Amino acid sequence: MTASASSAPDGIVTARVLIAGASYAGLAAAVNLLDLTDSKPPRMAVDPYPFQKTWPRVRFEITIVDERDGFFHVVGAPLALAKRSYAERAWVEFPRLPDLQRPNVAFVHGTVARVDWASRTAEVRRHGAEAPDVLGYDYFVAATGLRRAWPVVPQSFRREAYLAEVGEHIRRAGQASRGVVVVGGGAVGVEMAAELKLCMPHVEVTLAHSRGALLSSEGLSDECKDAALRMLREAGVRVALGHRLDAYERVDTADGEERYRVRFANGAEMDAGLVIVAVSKSVPSTAYLPPWAVDAEGYVKIRPDLVIESEGPNERRHYCAGDATRWSGIKRCGGAMHGGYCIANNIHQNILKEAVGHSPEYRRLVHLEPMIALAVGKNAVSSGPDGTDAGAHVMQKYFGEDLYLSGCWRWLGLGIKEE
Repeated sequence: MTASASSAPDGIVTARVLIAGASYAGLAAAVNLLDLTDSKPPRMAVDPYPFQKTWPRVRFEITIVDERDGFFHVVGAPLALAKRSYAERAWVEFPRLPDLQRPNVAFVHGTVARVDWASRTAEVRRHGAEAPDVLGYDYFVAATGLRRAWPVVPQSFRREAYLAEVGEHIRRAGQASRGVVVVGGGAVGVEMAAELKLCMPHVEVTLAHSRGALLSSEGLSDECKDAALRMLREAGVRVALGHRLDAYERVDTADGEERYRVRFANGAEMDAGLVIVAVSKSVPSTAYLPPWAVDAEGYVKIRPDLVIESEGPNERRHYCAGDATRWSGIKRCGGAMHGGYCIANNIHQNILKEAVGHSPEYRRLVHLEPMIALAVGKNAVSSGPDGTDAGAHVMQKYFGEDLYLSGCWRWLGLGIKEE
């Protein structure tokens, strides 16, 4: 029997899988492993997954570690920061994910502090605990993604605090009688400005961007950038291109109303009731990995089969998927979920190889050109190697009625009751 799993008297192979991160990639790996535990094809399989009678059953004991106490739909963050009722749906606490309430699934509210390749152990710091735990594993999945700053995503770790955080933000935006200025014309800034205007039509929303075109750092076509600008203006958002933020400061008012003076490098000035800076460099959340596993920016060096490039032992025991990977293409939730599925497939195939000499069929990532689906109010723009399309039909195709929230639940198969 292999060193990566143990065999019970009934012939069942048990493998312990520790997953760091419970967003798209981490949960995708978990739910597909659960299907394989049930001797079913992975729910995200792109091709048939024929089980053979000679294969032993593999029981996966899954531990998922995340600093949040629930699954947050990051794609919907711009709308969660503009609409309270949506914010309440966008964060689902782990005990309310029906398909993951199983004896062989455990959630840990905390963070992974260190991973030891050689001993296959991880130091885990639970929220509220004084001393760390050391958890052993047979396979490790790094799915912690990027560390995104406020207001790109909420910073709270518990749902109750998150609702208070976004609630205060929504209150301030709604009461901004002098309007809201969103700084940064990347994907986050465009979506945030559009959702604010959609949910708060009485508020004047201005998007200020330093360059002469939106989405200037995304590697997308001029057609896509022009479509985003057109739809943003059609949504009622004022767009100020060539406006690089210099500084902004709060101004005293007689009635205590929140007000800011915003200055730009080109000499322009404007007043605002709220300034939202949507310009920040997201940093990979990978400090727990050995230095040789990441590049200079902290992105995890993976092979096409999502195995982390390793200088140490247990090479096929460590995987990474999602935004933290060093891979081509724009980071997207669909790509993260596909990566999680591939990892589940490859772990199962590797166990079968070592248990019964099965010839493994590993799933591999391919090179991706820049592609995006961007929600802009009631419309959306999509762009990729096949060209650009824009309009309400694009919104329906990629985002549905709720920025892909219920679609994500269905694709992951979390069993959440839709409202």
